[in-house]
Parts: sequence; C-alpha cells; structure tokens
Amino acid sequence: MSSAGKLAILVGGGPAPGINAVISSATIKAINEGFEVLGVQDGFKWLVRRDITKARPLSIDDVSRIHLRGGSILGTARENPTRSEETMRAVVDTLKQHGVTHLVTIGGDDTALSSSTVAARSDIGAVHVPKTIDNDLPLPAHIPTFGFQSARHTGVELVQNLSEDAHATRRWYIVVAMGRQAGHLALGIGKASGATLTLIREEFEQETVPFARICDIIEGAIIKRRAAGRHYGVAVLAEGLIEKLDPKDMEELMDVEKDDHGHIRFAEIDLARKVKVELQGRFKQRGIRITISNKNIGYELRCCDPIPFDMAYCRELGNAAIRFLLGGGSGAMVSIQNGILVPMLFDEIRNPDTGKTRVRNVDVTSESYRVAREYMLRMNYKDFETPEWAEKLARAGNLSVEELRRRFA
Repeated sequence: MSSAGKLAILVGGGPAPGINAVISSATIKAINEGFEVLGVQDGFKWLVRRDITKARPLSIDDVSRIHLRGGSILGTARENPTRSEETMRAVVDTLKQHGVTHLVTIGGDDTALSSSTVAARSDIGAVHVPKTIDNDLPLPAHIPTFGFQSARHTGVELVQNLSEDAHATRRWYIVVAMGRQAGHLALGIGKASGATLTLIREEFEQETVPFARICDIIEGAIIKRRAAGRHYGVAVLAEGLIEKLDPKDMEELMDVEKDDHGHIRFAEIDLARKVKVELQGRFKQRGIRITISNKNIGYELRCCDPIPFDMAYCRELGNAAIRFLLGGGSGAMVSIQNGILVPMLFDEIRNPDTGKTRVRNVDVTSESYRVAREYMLRMNYKDFETPEWAEKLARAGNLSVEELRRRFA
C-alpha cells in the first residue's frame, strides 16, 4: 500500500472519557488508508521544546482494545504553543522534522486554537476532535462533546451516594462540579440524580453575583426542607460560579496558581467549603445546629471508563477526522450531525472579539432547563401566599415571618 503520509495524534487539556477511543479509531482508520501514525506524548509540551524523542509509532495492535478504557495512552498537557511566535514555530518545525503531513488534535477550546494555528502557519493538514466533560464547545445544542455523557454518568452515581449518606446521617452536602465557563455538567448531574437544587452561572444575568446571594438560595432550600421535616439534602454548584462572584468576596481565596492558558485553577478555590462555613454560621447565629459537608467532584470524572455511548461516539469521531483529512480538509473541528460528518471551520467557531473558540453555555430559556428548575427546591414568592406555610417556614429558620419575607420573598 502506498503511503498517504505521516499522521501525528496528540491530546491537549484535561482528560475526558473516550480519548483512547478516538486515538484507537483514528489510528486504525489511518493505517488502513496507508498512513504511518505517530503518537505524540503530552500534547504540545515537547514539541514547543523541539524534543523529537517524545513520539512513537502506533500500530493497530497497540490501539485495538484501548477504546474500552479511560485515560489517555498518549498522556495530555495544557501547554500553550500559541503564546509566542517562537513556540509556534518550534511546533511546526518539530512536526516537519518528523515528516508529519497531517495532525489530529484531541482537546477542548484551547487545543482547538492551537490546532487551527498549526493549520494556518503550515501546509500540515490539521483537524480537531472536540473533547471536554464541560460540554461547552460550540456544537449544535443537541450534540454533546465527547466525554460529557460518561462524566455525567459517573457524577450522578457519586451524588446518588452522597444523597443516601445525607439521608442516613441527616446532613447537607454542598457539591461543586467541574465546568469553568458553562454549567452543563453540574446541571446534568443535579437533574439526573434528583439533587435538591443546582446552581449554575448562566442563571445570573448580572456580571457579578454577591457571594451572599449564592448562600441565600441554598439557605432558603434548607429552610424549606426543614419545614417539611427533612433535615438533609444535596446542593450542586457549578465551579464556573467562581468567575461570577464579586472579587472582594473571594479575596482570601484568589491567591492560586493559573494554568498555561492563564485560567485560574478552580480546583485550588474551595467554593464548597466557603459556602458550608457561611451557612453553618448563619444557622448557628439563630440557635440552629446544622451539619454540612463539602465535596468537590471533577477529577473523579475525567478518567473513568467511557460508557457505551462515548465508546461508539468516539469511534465515529476518530474515523470522521481521518476521512476529513483524506478529502483534503484542514483547519476544522469534526462533528457528527444526524449521522453525517460535518466539519466546522475554526474561523466559524471562533469569537471575533477574543480570537478564542466560542463557548456554548446552558440555555436557561430551554425546555431542558425549565424542567430542571421545576424539580428543584427553592424558596420563592409563592411560599408566602399561604400564611400557615409562611409561619412554618419562619419557625424552621428561626426567623420572624417579616424577616423571612424580607430575605426570600
């Protein structure tokens, strides 16, 4: 079989279930079409250092069964080659030294930007496979990013376990789920697991949200549950709320490291603990002892084995990436829409103001979000329409009806 060229595959950003399935599918398809295939270790990390030793040939035997497993056989890194002309030139030069003619990148929005820059600065055909458990890349609304469904599945199992523990021990859990710029994962976990309530950044239209406002919403739910005789529950918060909070409220927590793309490492900010301490303090001042535990979930979700949905979906995406390159395509992100390969050009998915990939946020006007809200427990004005219920709520929070109304109505 004549050589179709040399294909390099690399993974950038955080892990997501299904990475190995894309690597497997793309490798098998490429080899069957006549490509040599190189697996590049740790994303762009070694390429920007002009290190040509961190790549190895991949064979069908190497990848034939890895689609069943989580993690990444090629590792992953958040190295940002677009930070300077020098680093970008190093990447292109190193790939050329390897004889690379085509590149498949697997990652999120930052890796998509790096992939598009390789395509723009060279004759290397580059295609990107969108990956993120945050589900925030600009695909059509009904199409998930790969890894999201598996991460949600595992997250639901964790929250279900916490819900049972909360019931058995009569406590509350404040759970923060990953999702830097969009609340899809937190909402998906909270909705499917039947959490008491879920808070995401998209429900707040204002630019900044007082920390007290977040705590008010959760406190209202706790009071409402207590009035119904239930002294337990689970509140799920999207970590993206951190970027919505007034910086003055978070001053003591903002001395944290940032990644190579300049993003705050949200895992360094313990929002769940801060909410827990505030709520316990509020109830204690009113003579109510309440047990609250805090829990962050995210790293537990990123390398779980993919569920069958992502196993199959990722095999389609890996195959589609190679078919796109074989057709002479470059500079695009692949998607499968209604069973058909649909390339999405990088220029079409980029924010013209920032130059970065556009973010797909939760649509709070959608039917999906409306249903999620209907099954949450939150204090609202209707709770004050019946005087007897308002009195019961006030007793549950050790407040007067007037105080309760002023704070929550």
